[in-house]
Amino acid sequence: MTLSFAISPCPNDTFIYGAIANQLIESPHEFEFSYHDIETLNKMAQTGKTDLIKMSFYNYFHVKDNYRLLPCGGALGRGVGPLLITKNINEFQGHNSIRIAIPGKNTTANFLLNFYNPEYTELIEFPFDKIEQAVLNGDVEAGVIIHENRFTYADKGLQLLVDLGSHWESVTSSPIPLGCLAVRQDIAYEIEEDIIKLVRQSILFAQNDYSAIKNYVADHAQEMDPKVAQAHIDLYVNDFSYDMGSEGWKAVDAMEMHMKTNQLIN
Repeated sequence: MTLSFAISPCPNDTFIYGAIANQLIESPHEFEFSYHDIETLNKMAQTGKTDLIKMSFYNYFHVKDNYRLLPCGGALGRGVGPLLITKNINEFQGHNSIRIAIPGKNTTANFLLNFYNPEYTELIEFPFDKIEQAVLNGDVEAGVIIHENRFTYADKGLQLLVDLGSHWESVTSSPIPLGCLAVRQDIAYEIEEDIIKLVRQSILFAQNDYSAIKNYVADHAQEMDPKVAQAHIDLYVNDFSYDMGSEGWKAVDAMEMHMKTNQLIN
């Protein structure tokens, strides 16, 4: 059978799934890949139409009726969280009524901003790769950046206000659950097991023979500096990508508990 598989074009996703997408490992199934930014993926998950999909962990708790969380293929870790940045720290501090750019209301980045300070309510959605410029232009006073922008904001003269991931870690003592891979609820468990094996094989393939998928990763990274793309992979692909393990599941439970306590989900 052919399964629809939606991921982001970011280097960590294309690294993890590259061997599957390019049919470099044997598979009992065929896959039709599509590539979208994270908030588009979150909205796609809400329709429940895609067989396999990468999404924000925060979004997952709103679509659990449609999807089952898989123990691999995601983005969790320490020191990998979104950053709250601004153009001038002195003008920012002490104010809650400010405009903050976020990469989507359904993103873990938005959840972590709320976790840090729920009084930030004037939130404006931007594509994640437009947030730095929005701050520089003065369209907003601050922005929550994710992905490769954590490697570029300082060079553009922007300043770090808060490492939202570090705040999460200090409060919960858990790694940061950023993005997850999920399978649609009506997919058979036998197929789910096949997928888990394939994802793990794909990760090992990429780690052992990156040259075979390097061009595929670069093509989807578009104009990203190769050094930034490699730093992106090094940061977001880790042991949790292969297996969330007890520590990863603890982080997911901590997020769900906070969401229920603060009525972010039913």
